Amino acid sequence: MSDLLDRFEGGAESPIAYPDYDGFRDVAQMDKFTRELRDAERRGGIRIARGRGLKSEQIRHVRLENAPSIYQLLERRPVGDLMEAAARRLLDGFELPVEFQGAVDGLRLAWSRGREWQGFSLDDVDRLRPAFAMAKAILEGKHAGLDYRTFSRRFGGDSKRLERLEGPVVRLLSGALELPPGARPRDALRTLGLEKFAPPILISGRFDFDVAELSVAAPKYFGISPEETSRVKVRERPEYVLTIENFASFNRHVREADPQRAGITIYVGGYPSMAIQEALKVLATTLPAEVPFYHWSDIDPDGTWIFRTIETSIDRALKPHLMSADLAADLGNAPTERLRLPVGSVSSAIADLIVYLRREDAKWLEQEELDPTLPSR
Repeated sequence: MSDLLDRFEGGAESPIAYPDYDGFRDVAQMDKFTRELRDAERRGGIRIARGRGLKSEQIRHVRLENAPSIYQLLERRPVGDLMEAAARRLLDGFELPVEFQGAVDGLRLAWSRGREWQGFSLDDVDRLRPAFAMAKAILEGKHAGLDYRTFSRRFGGDSKRLERLEGPVVRLLSGALELPPGARPRDALRTLGLEKFAPPILISGRFDFDVAELSVAAPKYFGISPEETSRVKVRERPEYVLTIENFASFNRHVREADPQRAGITIYVGGYPSMAIQEALKVLATTLPAEVPFYHWSDIDPDGTWIFRTIETSIDRALKPHLMSADLAADLGNAPTERLRLPVGSVSSAIADLIVYLRREDAKWLEQEELDPTLPSR
C-alpha cells in the first residue's frame, strides 16, 4: 500500500499493484498480507481484483480507490503536506525575489510528487537554504569584485558551499538573467564573474606588451592576466580582430590562416568569463574604429549566445566569421537536443542565424569541422 501511495504522489491517478507471492517467507506472512488488504478494502481505500477459476480466492491486483483512507491507515502524511512544511521552512525569513518564483514553483511541483529538485529532496531544506541567499546576492550584484571562494564564504557561510550548490543557484538565476543555455553551472557562473581566478587570455598578433617588444619576437601567441590587457601596445593597425571559442580552431587559425600575424586573434575559452569580457572591452576601446571585429563559434545556440555576449560587451560592431545558416545547412547535422536561444536584437549581426536556428529543420555545425580562413570585410 505504501507503493500505491508512492506512485499516487508521483502523478498516477489510480495506481495498480500486483502481489509478489514468491517473495513471502511463509503462509503465515501471506495470510497477514491478505488480511491487511481486505481491511483496507473495507475502509474503502483500495479495490481488490481476484483471479478466476481455481484462483478465484487469490488476489490478482489491487487498485487505489481513496488515498486519504490509506494515508490514515498507514499513519502517513501526504507528500503535499510535507512539501508545504518543507517549502515554508526553506523560505522562512527570506524575501523571495519575484524572478525566483518560477524556480520555486518547479521545486514545489517536484517535491509534491516525491521527486528531487536539482538533486535535493524535501529532507534537504537546511542544505539548500544557502543557495537562495547566494543566488539573491548575485542577483543584487554583491558578487562583483569577489573571487569564487570569498563570495561563497561571505554569502554561503563556507568557502566550499557554492561548489556544492552551483546547480540550484544557477537554476534560481536562470529566471532573472540570460545564461548560456547548454553550460554547466560552473561555466554559467564564470560568465557572471564568479570564478576561482580568471585563466590567462591568449592573444596572437603583432603588438608589444608594455616595454617587452613582442612584435619583434613574434611568438605564435602569448598569455596574460585579463586585467593586464591595457598593457598591450599595438605598433601598427591590425587588419582585424578575431575572437575564437574553440582552442583547436584558435591554434589552427594562428598557424594556418594568419601565420604573418596580420590580425589579432584571441581565444575566449568557450563561454567568455566576465574577466575575458572586460579584457575585450578594453581592447575594443584601444583600437581604431576602422579595425573590424569578428567572432567564430560553433553554429548552435551556445555559439550564438557567446557571439551576443561579446557583441554586447565590446560596444562596437561585431561580425560573425564562418557562422552562417548556409554553412550549417550544407555541412551540419540535425541536433539531438533543443536549447534555448539568446534574445537576438534585430540589429545584431547574428540575428539571421538565430532566426534560422529556431527552425525545425535547422542544423548545427561544430567549428572544428571547418578549415580556418582569414575574415573578409
